[in-house]
Amino acid sequence: MRNSLGAMLAIGLAGLQFIAVLAVVFSSFVTSERALLDHARDLLSDIGTNAIEHSRGFLSPARGAAELSARLAQDRVIASDVPEQLERLLFQQLQLAPQFAGLYHGTENGEFVYVMRSEEPGPFRTKIIRTEGDQRTTELIWRDDDFNVIERRMDPDDVYDPRSRPWYILAREQLTTIWTDPYIFFSSQRPGITLASPVLEETGSVRGIVGVDIEISDISDFLARLRIGTSGRALIIHSNGDVIAHPDKDLLKTQNADGTLRFVDIQNFEDPIARAAFGHLMEGGTVSVEKETLSQFTYGGETYVSVVMPPINDNLSWITAAYAPESDFTSVIKHNRRTNIWIAALVAVITGLCGLGLANYIYKPVRAFAVRSALISQGELDPAEPLPKTYQELENANRTMMQQIAARRATEIEYGKTFDLTSRGMAQIDAGTGRLVRVNDRFCKITGYSADALSKMAFSDLVHPDDPPFLLFDAGQGSVPHEINSELRCQRKDGETIWISVNAIMIFNHDGKPLHYVLTIDDVTQTKQTEEQIAELNRELSNLSRDNTMGQVAAGLAHELNQPLTAITQNADSALFAVDQLAGSDSELHTMLEEIATQSMRAGEIIKALRAFIRRDEGIRKPFDLAELVQQTRHLVIAEARAANVTVDADIAELPLVNANRLQIAQVLVNLIRNAIEAISDCPREERVVSVRAHTQGSQVLVMVSDTGPGVDPSINLFTEFETTKSTGMGLGLSICKSIVQANGGKLWHEDRDPNGACFYFTIDVANT
Repeated sequence: MRNSLGAMLAIGLAGLQFIAVLAVVFSSFVTSERALLDHARDLLSDIGTNAIEHSRGFLSPARGAAELSARLAQDRVIASDVPEQLERLLFQQLQLAPQFAGLYHGTENGEFVYVMRSEEPGPFRTKIIRTEGDQRTTELIWRDDDFNVIERRMDPDDVYDPRSRPWYILAREQLTTIWTDPYIFFSSQRPGITLASPVLEETGSVRGIVGVDIEISDISDFLARLRIGTSGRALIIHSNGDVIAHPDKDLLKTQNADGTLRFVDIQNFEDPIARAAFGHLMEGGTVSVEKETLSQFTYGGETYVSVVMPPINDNLSWITAAYAPESDFTSVIKHNRRTNIWIAALVAVITGLCGLGLANYIYKPVRAFAVRSALISQGELDPAEPLPKTYQELENANRTMMQQIAARRATEIEYGKTFDLTSRGMAQIDAGTGRLVRVNDRFCKITGYSADALSKMAFSDLVHPDDPPFLLFDAGQGSVPHEINSELRCQRKDGETIWISVNAIMIFNHDGKPLHYVLTIDDVTQTKQTEEQIAELNRELSNLSRDNTMGQVAAGLAHELNQPLTAITQNADSALFAVDQLAGSDSELHTMLEEIATQSMRAGEIIKALRAFIRRDEGIRKPFDLAELVQQTRHLVIAEARAANVTVDADIAELPLVNANRLQIAQVLVNLIRNAIEAISDCPREERVVSVRAHTQGSQVLVMVSDTGPGVDPSINLFTEFETTKSTGMGLGLSICKSIVQANGGKLWHEDRDPNGACFYFTIDVANT
């Protein structure tokens, strides 16, 4: 019975295989003509599709790079009005995409930043056009692969204006990303195409245009690598009839009368087979293809098959076409068809014999287990006896599977340790309900709840009640956020309110169904408090500056008005004395003089009261960290420094605590740094540096604020009230600063900086420890 089963298995396997092979061979014999032709057409269709997808993949990074650069400039992540920052962004984009020939950004006022590939003296060349009023400068910079400058020079003869270029005009008119028609690049004389994307203002107006030049020669190289039979070819035709990609790139270009290069159209193309196959498509000066078209044609007595694909997309009206001789696909197969029938029969016989041995081998373990079972049932074999050898192989497979299970468990244990021991708060959250499924110790420490308490809560229960709902983990609502990054207020178990940074990602199963969120949190309360302290310092400095200015104005007015008022009072008293000495003096005159004296005294009291009302209390002197205050004041002026392209360098050595009014010293620092920024705003960009230094000098700390500007005009009497060089200044800033420093036990003075610039020094007492 066992032998008959094996034989039946072998004979059935060989017989079925032989019948299947013969059926396939004979059906192919009957339908070969049609099948081979369909195969050729399908191959051409696949080649056309492949060429389209390659072209899309080749060009798609350009759209991403242009639109990314435009969005970064539009959202002011990269300042588009700072050529150095924009140059670095375009340089990085050019390094990432080898098919890019160059990237550039032009603005509405004619400014232009262009980064392109170069030959000499460096692999990359940058052109920067700057305009200031009627002044225009063009700078050329060659850099190496690490963005280091190799050569830099000015080009006074350059007249390039991006606003006059077709890519700029078309992108500005359509207010969207556009592709130009392919053309021959002037510099490299290679075929290429330009993509441009607008940078818009919040009002919708155009601020500038970002462009990408792409050499499309690689597409011709790709077509040359395609194997379409033995002599078939593929090409790409633009909608205007120009052949823009072909395996033989030398056929693409022709010269105009003025010496410039252009593409050759399909009706004049020097590939006669391609001209015969696709020349008729050009009607009325354009090539229009609505759908994929397969056809046959004859050239030179040879039958060819061809395919024409519709345009790649709405923006790129490129038509992919391919042709090949029919004989490339059919001749060899027809010649070998009969031979293959005999080979198939021989293979079927041989595989049938092999199948017989294979069937016996497959059946052998079944037979061994059957014999073993029979012997055990008859009591002739102990069940503890070793299993058959073939069963041991199955056991090895089972052992391997158990090892994989053990490895997976070890991985799960390792993940669990990472989850529990990480320095950040971590939690798993149910995607449907928002319930906290699992938390680590750090999460419990941040929130103040135990793991058991958190397991009965949803994440939304931790959000501060005065804040809007943060996450609605409701799968029934449809869209579920895949990634979440936010900062929010959290209420701890003890009622304390803290700020936390939240990062969460959604985990899906193999079917794409949401499983849970993995969430991490960090306590950022201290960071928030520091930001609030800087904001409060800014508000206090504004108030102090206003108060000091008003107080200084009041003091000046009081000083100037008190002298004439004193003279009026003294003259009135002298007149009263003279009237009293005269016999028969007029009582009405006496009353008027007394009134003059009284009112002049009253005016003096009013001025004194006004000054006392305007000037605030000088404040209390307390110990504080000067280095920390310098960093905070640096943050307050960083926006003004960036706007003026000024670098504020604060190098503060380790200092003891100082004893002064912290807010008043901050006002002095802000005033001196702002004066320095304004003084060097017109200097060359590389020389705009403001330095803040401080070191201990005996029982005081010496602070220096210096700049690289033109210095102080010798005709100006510094620290004098109402003395200023600013058209809108009051001349009180340095006077107030000097008064503040003196009120805090120090002194303020100025020295010229060698070779140029100004240095302001002031001292502060060291706090007693």
